[in-house]
Amino acid sequence: MVYVLLTSLDIFRALLLSLFAVWLLSDLALAKHAGITRHYKFDIKMQSVTRLCQTKSIVTVNGQFPGPRIIAREGDRLLIKVVNHVQYNVTLHWHGIRQLRSGWADGPAYVTQCPIQTGQSYVYNFTITGQRGTLFWHAHISWLRATLYGPIVILPKRHASYPFPQPYEEVPIVFGEWWKADTETIINQAMATGGAPNISDAFTINGLPGPSYNCSARETFKLKVKAGKTYLLRLVNAALNDELFFRIANHTLTVVEADAVYVKPFKTNTILITPGQTTNVLLRAKSKTPSAKFAMSARPYATGPATFDNTTTIGILEYEKSVLATKSNNKKLPLVRAKLPQFNDSAYAMKFNRKIRSLATAKFPAKVPKIVDQRFFFTVGLGILPCAKTQTCQGPNNTRPAAAVNNVSFVQPNIALLQAHFFNKSKGVYTANFPTNPPFKFNYTGTPPKNIALSTGTKVVALPFNTSLELVLQDTGILGAESHPLHLHGFNFFVLAQGVGNFDPQNDPAKFNLVDPAERNTVGVPSGGWVAIRFLADNPGVWFMHCHLEVHTSWGLKMAWVVNDGKGRKQKLPPPPADLPKC
Repeated sequence: MVYVLLTSLDIFRALLLSLFAVWLLSDLALAKHAGITRHYKFDIKMQSVTRLCQTKSIVTVNGQFPGPRIIAREGDRLLIKVVNHVQYNVTLHWHGIRQLRSGWADGPAYVTQCPIQTGQSYVYNFTITGQRGTLFWHAHISWLRATLYGPIVILPKRHASYPFPQPYEEVPIVFGEWWKADTETIINQAMATGGAPNISDAFTINGLPGPSYNCSARETFKLKVKAGKTYLLRLVNAALNDELFFRIANHTLTVVEADAVYVKPFKTNTILITPGQTTNVLLRAKSKTPSAKFAMSARPYATGPATFDNTTTIGILEYEKSVLATKSNNKKLPLVRAKLPQFNDSAYAMKFNRKIRSLATAKFPAKVPKIVDQRFFFTVGLGILPCAKTQTCQGPNNTRPAAAVNNVSFVQPNIALLQAHFFNKSKGVYTANFPTNPPFKFNYTGTPPKNIALSTGTKVVALPFNTSLELVLQDTGILGAESHPLHLHGFNFFVLAQGVGNFDPQNDPAKFNLVDPAERNTVGVPSGGWVAIRFLADNPGVWFMHCHLEVHTSWGLKMAWVVNDGKGRKQKLPPPPADLPKC
């Protein structure tokens, strides 16, 4: 009797053990495909840096310029502790990261958080969901992103491959702008005097200006390649105020990704990349080592009436030589120059952007919203605002240049919009009456109206969870037509079409690509033209949308979308973290 009971217990235990083993194995199998947690520590501190024969103290992360590279895999969780040791208030934005239900970690100052004050810290906590490719991080307050930026490399999940040939090596190429003067002083003076801020003194590739600038030959980025090998160049435009053309002399590039979304590969000599955009390209080195070096050149695509930094930054592509070739040929190799489009070549810009198409495969589908719940028409452009009576401004009748969306120049609040929204304390912080159309119609790209004064306010568009929306962004020529790279936080959107002139609501929708449009987080609104986008508001929170030309953001070309909670638990924004900075 006892013997049978023991056997039954043994059988029961064995059954429990086998069930536990099955559970453990299945859990391990899941863990194998789930992400891991990666920790980073970012100390914001001043660092002396010399460029163009001049040394100045700049704001950096960990003393590095450009800042450190973040490397993660799709599905990983990131915990990035940011400690502020400088005199300025600081926030960091993880540009292009979807931030699904993690809006507290998005970073734009006074939108999703109050800034990290001197001596304070904040842990940015988010998970990379359904994204892989190249993005970047940068400061998101005032003009601090002039030196506070670095690449984010998101690798595919383990054992997942690229939908293009595996490269021999991967190289981040981050474009920036350099000022000899202090950039915070520059923008503060411009806002005080009502004038345009001073333009930069140089462009940089990975922080280095290159040989086209005085006193800068030693400060040149060099890329060494092996003949016959393929390289993945991860291009990032972290410049403040300039869209850029980029070309490598005598080499063809294959575009395979834009804004961390794979695209149908296409070959090109010249890349157009706006501030806020990232582009991955394959560079196939020549099959035999040539007797030359090749310029990697970037210079502005500029369409507005204002002056711009009309200079060129150059890096150098060099081929590795065999030992025998090096011994037998010690002479200096000639540098082959790269021919770039004219600075105002809008036709090339339009043509290039139209080539970018989503893969739209079963594995990487283009989930374009086919049914639209709400349609919006936003004008974007410049105008004027009166200056305070105590202020002397450079514009006529004591006015200053300003920028707006639908004629509303955004006024930054002194408490974060997301906190006001979450705690139902929006009164006195913002109003949910942002205009869905311009206040009055006019020939947007033709003769401007007599009254070019803008209105001001802290206004948002409030949306129910899961609203599908279509947005037409129309450039205006009020102070001169200009291309505007518009960035939307918290979402990717689909670029359905773009055109020159005024958008025609009767005829232009017939041109919309609903099959394989580009999926992006930043799009150039064409100079004197329009672009149509769609996205699904499936991410609860407050999401900033602004021009990524920093001068236009400073002037007010920005607004915010409030996406309300849905009914399900996973459709609601969690409470703020305990260490969220206070205003």
